[in-house]
Amino acid sequence: MPENEETTEQVETETQQPETAPEAEPAKTDPWADPEAARREIEKLRREAAKYRTKAGELEPLAKKAKELEDAQKSEQERLTEQLRAAEERAKAVQQRAVRAEVRALAASEFADPDDAHAFLNLDDFVGDDGDIDTDGIRKELAELLKRKPHLARQVDNSPRSPRPDRTQGSSGNGNRSSSDPGVIFAGIMDQALKGR
Repeated sequence: MPENEETTEQVETETQQPETAPEAEPAKTDPWADPEAARREIEKLRREAAKYRTKAGELEPLAKKAKELEDAQKSEQERLTEQLRAAEERAKAVQQRAVRAEVRALAASEFADPDDAHAFLNLDDFVGDDGDIDTDGIRKELAELLKRKPHLARQVDNSPRSPRPDRTQGSSGNGNRSSSDPGVIFAGIMDQALKGR
């Protein structure tokens, strides 16, 4: 162990020696060599440490409050970001419904089922950057879709329609209906008996 102490002393001596010439810098005295100077240095360092502890104690509540404000602002920003994202999603959904309705309206005259039309189209293609719907583009795409898939077109039936039966017409419509209600049957029998038939 004594060898390590000697090595440490040599390193300390070497580090304390100035690299420049001794004339340029006056020699410093080691404050730890004199016990009284060491005590004064320790007291000075203690006063400085106490001053810094006092300052840190004063600044700690301010730092804590700044951190709370930062966290509150961060959570407020996150909340606002989430609200913005939700509003954008709602706007996109409304826009999609509007485009779907426009496609159905334009496809109603030519397609057997207008809902088939929007199933084969990319609805995002018909919304401009400003949110307007491109109806001309929809018409073109619907025409091209009918060319590619003619089975989606409305089938025109030129055969004459047969009339529907109307049960209120004819003999049952003039009041000569027979009733299965026993009260009505009994009333009819009594009426005939009173008239003498």
